[in-house]
Amino acid sequence: MADQLLTILHTESSVGWGGQEHRTFKEMVGLKKLGHRILLLTRAGARLAARAREAGIETFEIPIYNAFDMRAMWRIYKLIKAQRVDVVNTHSGHDSILGGLAGRLAGIKVVRTRHLALPITSKLTYSVLPHHVVSVSNFVRSYLIDAGIPDEQVSTVYTGVDPEQLKVDGEPSLRRELGLPDHARLVLTVAIMRTEKGHRFTIQAAPRILEACPDTYFIFAGDGPLFDELKGQVVAAGLAERILFLGLRRDIANVLASCDLFLLPTEQEALGTAFIEAMAMGLPVIGTNVDGVPEVVHDGVNGLLIKPGDPQSLGDAVIRLLSDDTLRQQMAAKSRELVAAQFYVDVMSRNMQTLLRKVVAQGEGNGAR
Repeated sequence: MADQLLTILHTESSVGWGGQEHRTFKEMVGLKKLGHRILLLTRAGARLAARAREAGIETFEIPIYNAFDMRAMWRIYKLIKAQRVDVVNTHSGHDSILGGLAGRLAGIKVVRTRHLALPITSKLTYSVLPHHVVSVSNFVRSYLIDAGIPDEQVSTVYTGVDPEQLKVDGEPSLRRELGLPDHARLVLTVAIMRTEKGHRFTIQAAPRILEACPDTYFIFAGDGPLFDELKGQVVAAGLAERILFLGLRRDIANVLASCDLFLLPTEQEALGTAFIEAMAMGLPVIGTNVDGVPEVVHDGVNGLLIKPGDPQSLGDAVIRLLSDDTLRQQMAAKSRELVAAQFYVDVMSRNMQTLLRKVVAQGEGNGAR
């Protein structure tokens, strides 16, 4: 039924907050706005659960000890039955096994979303348990097909941003908050602080960039397991006054609007929600030529692609854009155009709605393949 309103259960065993959880949150909110009933089941203490409750999403937290926690699986099964769920959308390894088994046992459809550009560790959760797989980029889709998942079973639905959530009331305030002059050039990185995000390459490139562009400040927004280690590297390099750590911020629109350039030298990225948010705010973007990044960073159009793991390439790109106001402005305009055409949250939500309705409407078994 083309206009069927669904009860959709999202499951997530991750307790942290990164691009995957951000995407899932926006998707749930978007589908809720379209009239669907959205439920979320997480491991106890998950940050996603807290954000979902704030957004009015029905949330259930249970202990999940491992991928074969049959007590957790049984709890998910009972929730599916009690809440008359139409489809389960799983997201991480443990919940994809437990939620997939519970959904199959309950006789409803299962959809798995693949958020990462990493080798899959359990083909079972892509080829056997789900009726359909959603990839967040064409790069990820191609990888899954190469890994043996039938191409008709995998669909790309790009991550979207909500322009209403990226509006700033009044003047951006980050420069004033940090005590920085108006003429300072701010280069922003928003990412969880893990090795693969490449913060260390910015630290390594910073001295040469500062020599060429002495008014530059680097802003790191986010937290994560390497937060203290990276701060230590910055202090050891004598850069504590030029590389500033914000921690995890909720006012991301204000932070973005305060900056001149977005930089994420990631070594692995399925797509890159942070790029899309920066583009929506009219920033030129610098990203690495890896995985799904070229699907959002169009080299020479809305930003520049650099070599992964290469501080020299990173420095060249930052210096080029900071030294050319006209080029930065041209790329900023292209960033906004690209997001409006492909990466708005309402586009993502409608595409997911169409896919989920199609999967639910198909007969028993793996008909979505």
